[in-house]
Amino acid sequence: MAKAKSLSYKQILNSLNKKEYFPIYLLHGEESFYIDALTKHIEENVLEDSAKAFNQTILYGKEIDYKTVLDSARRYPVMSEKQVVIIKEAQELKTLDKLESYFQNPLDSTILVLAHKYKKLDKRKKYAKALTGSSKVCVFESTRLYDNQVPNWISNYLKDKKIAIKPAAITLLAEYLGADLSKISNELDKLTINLPKGTAIDKHIIQKNIGISKDFNVFELQHALGKREHFKSFLIVKYFIANPKNHPLPMITATLYNFFSKVYICQSMLRASDGEIASAIGANKFFVKDYKVAAKSYSRIQIEAIIATLKEYDLRSKGVHNANIPHGELLREMIVKILG
Repeated sequence: MAKAKSLSYKQILNSLNKKEYFPIYLLHGEESFYIDALTKHIEENVLEDSAKAFNQTILYGKEIDYKTVLDSARRYPVMSEKQVVIIKEAQELKTLDKLESYFQNPLDSTILVLAHKYKKLDKRKKYAKALTGSSKVCVFESTRLYDNQVPNWISNYLKDKKIAIKPAAITLLAEYLGADLSKISNELDKLTINLPKGTAIDKHIIQKNIGISKDFNVFELQHALGKREHFKSFLIVKYFIANPKNHPLPMITATLYNFFSKVYICQSMLRASDGEIASAIGANKFFVKDYKVAAKSYSRIQIEAIIATLKEYDLRSKGVHNANIPHGELLREMIVKILG
């Protein structure tokens, strides 16, 4: 039995640029960035502008039913070899299963794009099997990056634009913006608009242009805790409490959990080279010294207790075993326990 062709993001872009088209594109998964990018590329580049008025249809899953899709997809193009039908927010189309017969026998002159964001298609469904079992379907699954993959993504994103960025700036961005690629790309695009040619992005440029306080950010808190600097840690905490919207507790616990988990690994490798440690913890070699400092500042039992504390307060920040205690008070309690 023929199967749908699973391609990577770059493979799909290459085939589109060569004008090699599939009758159906299933773009699905948790990470919306690549789905949006591919959808935009098809929308802007497959048809000439003069052909779009009659041959390009943009629909939204929440506003339509399967009949609207069928009516659009089964039309023939007007004075053009192809027509494009894009279903944005396809995950909201409640009658997607009713399209099974079309998935089995799509029109070759139609390019149907299903932008199914934020979750994977349930492959157990009959209509999903019709999609993944057809050689006329191109499937792209957009998976969410792990936190430790984000720094490399940032570096590569800017490298494609021929822009250099320093390791400290990458780490600051990754810690502050998390793994939301759409958010990261938007911030980087805004940042690079007025960046002088040949300028390497450093943490000072990040702090100035993205609204990250130079002295009071989660990266600096992590650094202060690693050195067990009580005064600086509580100074930063005080700032966070005064600015809760910019410093939500779940983001802080996630960042510190990631940091101390790496410190825990580093502690058992203190005789290894910086390169070996960096490889083991998934960090840039530039920052190994910070993990080493923290590994020497706490005992193994203390780090285990810190990790347990971070798990506890992450749950409490989300309402588990929390008797309506404000997040600011939870944050203060958590830092007291970490510093002992």
